Amino acid sequence: MKFKNIFKNTNTMTTENTEIDQELDDATLENNANGEQMIIEELSVEEQLTQDLAKEKDKYLRLFAEFENYKRRTSKERIELFKTANQEVLLAMLPVLDDFDRALVEINKSDDELLAKGVELIHEKLKSTLVSKGLEQVDVKAGDAFDADFAEAITQIPAPKMKGKIVDVLEKGYKLGDKIIRFPKVVIGQ
Repeated sequence: MKFKNIFKNTNTMTTENTEIDQELDDATLENNANGEQMIIEELSVEEQLTQDLAKEKDKYLRLFAEFENYKRRTSKERIELFKTANQEVLLAMLPVLDDFDRALVEINKSDDELLAKGVELIHEKLKSTLVSKGLEQVDVKAGDAFDADFAEAITQIPAPKMKGKIVDVLEKGYKLGDKIIRFPKVVIGQ
Protein backbone atom coordinates (compact mmCIF):
# COMPACT_ATOMS: atom_id res chain seq x y z
CA MET A 1 0.00 0.00 0.00
CA LYS A 2 2.78 2.29 0.81
CA PHE A 3 4.13 1.58 -2.53
CA LYS A 4 0.86 2.53 -4.17
CA ASN A 5 0.72 5.82 -2.24
CA ILE A 6 4.21 6.67 -3.31
CA PHE A 7 3.29 5.86 -6.84
CA LYS A 8 0.14 8.00 -6.54
CA ASN A 9 2.10 10.85 -5.03
CA THR A 10 4.72 10.57 -7.71
CA ASN A 11 2.05 10.35 -10.34
CA THR A 12 0.27 13.41 -8.90
CA MET A 13 3.51 15.34 -8.73
CA THR A 14 4.33 14.39 -12.27
CA THR A 15 0.89 15.50 -13.35
CA GLU A 16 1.26 18.79 -11.46
CA ASN A 17 4.77 19.31 -12.84
CA THR A 18 3.54 18.55 -16.32
CA GLU A 19 0.73 21.07 -15.94
CA ILE A 20 3.14 23.73 -14.67
CA ASP A 21 5.63 22.93 -17.40
CA GLN A 22 2.85 23.11 -19.96
CA GLU A 23 1.76 26.53 -18.65
CA LEU A 24 5.38 27.77 -18.80
CA ASP A 25 5.84 26.36 -22.26
CA ASP A 26 2.61 28.03 -23.43
CA ALA A 27 3.69 31.37 -21.96
CA THR A 28 7.15 31.01 -23.49
CA LEU A 29 5.68 30.13 -26.87
CA GLU A 30 3.39 33.17 -26.74
CA ASN A 31 6.32 35.39 -25.81
CA ASN A 32 8.52 33.82 -28.46
CA ALA A 33 5.76 34.02 -31.03
CA ASN A 34 5.28 37.69 -30.28
CA GLY A 35 9.02 38.26 -30.32
CA GLU A 36 9.51 36.26 -33.48
CA GLN A 37 6.58 38.00 -35.01
CA MET A 38 8.17 41.33 -34.26
CA ILE A 39 11.48 40.12 -35.67
CA ILE A 40 9.72 38.75 -38.73
CA GLU A 41 7.92 42.05 -39.22
CA GLU A 42 11.18 43.97 -38.88
CA LEU A 43 12.94 41.62 -41.26
CA SER A 44 10.07 41.75 -43.69
CA VAL A 45 10.20 45.56 -43.69
CA GLU A 46 13.96 45.38 -44.24
CA GLU A 47 13.52 42.66 -46.81
CA GLN A 48 10.78 44.67 -48.48
CA LEU A 49 13.04 47.71 -48.66
CA THR A 50 15.89 45.54 -49.96
CA GLN A 51 13.60 44.06 -52.59
CA ASP A 52 12.33 47.52 -53.57
CA LEU A 53 15.91 48.77 -53.84
CA ALA A 54 16.85 45.75 -55.97
CA LYS A 55 13.85 46.38 -58.24
CA GLU A 56 14.75 50.05 -58.64
CA LYS A 57 18.39 49.15 -59.36
CA ASP A 58 17.26 46.62 -61.95
CA LYS A 59 14.89 49.16 -63.48
CA TYR A 60 17.69 51.76 -63.57
CA LEU A 61 20.15 49.32 -65.15
CA ARG A 62 17.63 48.28 -67.78
CA LEU A 63 16.83 51.91 -68.58
CA PHE A 64 20.53 52.75 -68.77
CA ALA A 65 21.20 49.76 -71.06
CA GLU A 66 18.24 50.69 -73.24
CA PHE A 67 19.51 54.26 -73.53
CA GLU A 68 23.02 53.03 -74.44
CA ASN A 69 21.51 50.77 -77.12
CA TYR A 70 19.47 53.72 -78.40
CA LYS A 71 22.60 55.91 -78.64
CA ARG A 72 24.53 53.16 -80.40
CA ARG A 73 21.66 52.45 -82.81
CA THR A 74 21.12 56.12 -83.70
CA SER A 75 24.83 56.73 -84.26
CA LYS A 76 24.96 53.64 -86.48
CA GLU A 77 21.90 54.85 -88.39
CA ARG A 78 23.46 58.30 -88.76
CA ILE A 79 26.67 56.82 -90.16
CA GLU A 80 24.63 54.62 -92.50
CA LEU A 81 22.61 57.65 -93.58
CA PHE A 82 25.76 59.58 -94.42
CA LYS A 83 27.04 56.61 -96.41
CA THR A 84 23.86 56.30 -98.44
CA ALA A 85 22.82 59.97 -98.57
CA ASN A 86 23.86 60.14 -102.23
CA GLN A 87 21.92 57.03 -103.17
CA GLU A 88 19.04 58.77 -104.95
CA VAL A 89 21.36 61.08 -106.89
CA LEU A 90 23.60 58.17 -107.86
CA LEU A 91 20.61 56.09 -108.91
CA ALA A 92 19.47 58.97 -111.12
CA MET A 93 22.94 59.14 -112.72
CA LEU A 94 23.16 55.41 -113.54
CA PRO A 95 21.09 55.64 -116.76
CA VAL A 96 23.41 58.43 -117.95
CA LEU A 97 26.40 56.19 -117.24
CA ASP A 98 24.70 53.35 -119.16
CA ASP A 99 24.08 55.68 -122.10
CA PHE A 100 27.74 56.66 -122.10
CA ASP A 101 28.75 52.99 -122.16
CA ARG A 102 26.46 52.33 -125.16
CA ALA A 103 27.65 55.50 -126.89
CA LEU A 104 31.29 54.46 -126.49
CA VAL A 105 30.57 51.08 -128.08
CA GLU A 106 28.90 52.73 -131.09
CA ILE A 107 31.48 55.52 -131.44
CA ASN A 108 34.34 52.99 -131.37
CA LYS A 109 32.73 51.33 -134.41
CA SER A 110 33.20 54.58 -136.38
CA ASP A 111 36.50 55.82 -137.75
CA ASP A 112 36.47 59.15 -135.85
CA GLU A 113 39.18 58.71 -133.21
CA LEU A 114 38.94 62.27 -131.87
CA LEU A 115 35.23 61.90 -131.18
CA ALA A 116 35.81 58.53 -129.48
CA LYS A 117 38.62 59.97 -127.37
CA GLY A 118 36.52 63.01 -126.33
CA VAL A 119 33.52 60.92 -125.31
CA GLU A 120 35.81 58.48 -123.48
CA LEU A 121 37.37 61.35 -121.49
CA ILE A 122 33.94 62.63 -120.45
CA HIS A 123 32.87 59.07 -119.61
CA GLU A 124 35.94 58.53 -117.39
CA LYS A 125 35.42 61.86 -115.65
CA LEU A 126 31.79 61.02 -114.86
CA LYS A 127 32.75 57.53 -113.74
CA SER A 128 35.57 58.77 -111.45
CA THR A 129 33.25 61.38 -109.92
CA LEU A 130 30.65 58.71 -109.12
CA VAL A 131 33.33 56.38 -107.73
CA SER A 132 34.59 59.19 -105.47
CA LYS A 133 31.06 59.41 -104.04
CA GLY A 134 31.15 55.70 -103.12
CA LEU A 135 29.70 54.04 -106.22
CA GLU A 136 31.19 50.65 -107.13
CA GLN A 137 30.37 48.30 -109.94
CA VAL A 138 29.10 44.85 -108.95
CA ASP A 139 31.58 42.41 -110.44
CA VAL A 140 29.68 39.81 -112.44
CA LYS A 141 30.64 38.53 -115.86
CA ALA A 142 29.70 35.82 -118.32
CA GLY A 143 30.75 32.40 -117.07
CA ASP A 144 30.27 33.17 -113.36
CA ALA A 145 27.92 31.00 -111.32
CA PHE A 146 24.54 32.70 -110.89
CA ASP A 147 23.84 33.96 -107.37
CA ALA A 148 20.41 35.52 -106.80
CA ASP A 149 21.84 37.59 -103.93
CA PHE A 150 24.07 39.55 -106.32
CA ALA A 151 22.29 39.45 -109.68
CA GLU A 152 18.81 39.53 -111.17
CA ALA A 153 17.99 36.91 -113.81
CA ILE A 154 15.98 38.44 -116.65
CA THR A 155 15.64 35.29 -118.71
CA GLN A 156 17.00 31.78 -119.20
CA ILE A 157 18.24 30.37 -122.47
CA PRO A 158 19.08 26.79 -123.37
CA ALA A 159 22.82 26.39 -122.89
CA PRO A 160 23.87 22.93 -121.71
CA LYS A 161 27.49 23.95 -121.09
CA MET A 162 26.47 27.07 -119.10
CA LYS A 163 23.69 25.54 -116.98
CA GLY A 164 23.24 27.66 -113.81
CA LYS A 165 25.86 30.14 -115.00
CA ILE A 166 25.66 33.65 -116.37
CA VAL A 167 25.57 33.69 -120.17
CA ASP A 168 25.38 37.47 -120.68
CA VAL A 169 25.20 40.67 -118.61
CA LEU A 170 22.49 42.95 -120.02
CA GLU A 171 22.82 45.79 -117.52
CA LYS A 172 25.63 46.48 -115.05
CA GLY A 173 24.90 46.49 -111.35
CA TYR A 174 26.20 48.99 -108.81
CA LYS A 175 26.58 49.18 -105.08
CA LEU A 176 27.04 52.00 -102.65
CA GLY A 177 29.30 50.84 -99.83
CA ASP A 178 28.10 47.32 -99.01
CA LYS A 179 24.54 47.90 -100.21
CA ILE A 180 23.60 46.97 -103.76
CA ILE A 181 21.57 49.86 -105.17
CA ARG A 182 21.00 48.28 -108.61
CA PHE A 183 21.33 44.58 -109.26
CA PRO A 184 22.99 43.52 -112.52
CA LYS A 185 20.49 42.12 -115.01
CA VAL A 186 21.75 38.87 -116.49
CA VAL A 187 20.80 36.00 -118.77
CA ILE A 188 21.45 32.53 -117.33
CA GLY A 189 21.88 29.16 -118.98
CA GLN A 190 19.31 26.43 -118.60
